Amino acid sequence: MPKQESVVPPGADHAQALHALTRKYAEVAGLIGRAKAEVHRLTTDLAHIEGAIRIFDPTIDIGRIKAKHVPIREPSAQGEVTGIILDTLRDSPDPLTPRELAEELMVRRALPIDDRDLFNIMLKRVRACLRSQRVRGVLKPIATEGMAQRWEVNL
Repeated sequence: MPKQESVVPPGADHAQALHALTRKYAEVAGLIGRAKAEVHRLTTDLAHIEGAIRIFDPTIDIGRIKAKHVPIREPSAQGEVTGIILDTLRDSPDPLTPRELAEELMVRRALPIDDRDLFNIMLKRVRACLRSQRVRGVLKPIATEGMAQRWEVNL
């Protein structure tokens, strides 16, 4: 792929920042283009499914079908869960349980906390992250009587 000519004029003030911002602009514009293509594909798929439904029963009120939340297979970028967990534990004055961390993870990622299936997926990811960071010596579990294990940053 040929290198794109810079839109930043030579000798511009803050040239480094402008170059970085124009690269980021191009990246986000590309992601939007990809997302628009995916929306078009999904809309077409939906129209075909609606057609199949109507073959079996043309009287069904399609508008009454509620959209279902489908968890994304990879709902986070690599290291995002770990970063949120570490930030949350650093900011908390007290050690936290995996459930509290999973709730905070979902809040920060704008995921629906009331979706129990998705919550359980996030809880598994939190627990895996906690184990991984314990092995690395970054986090440590705090034993508590009669309560869920709590975690804190290992200082």
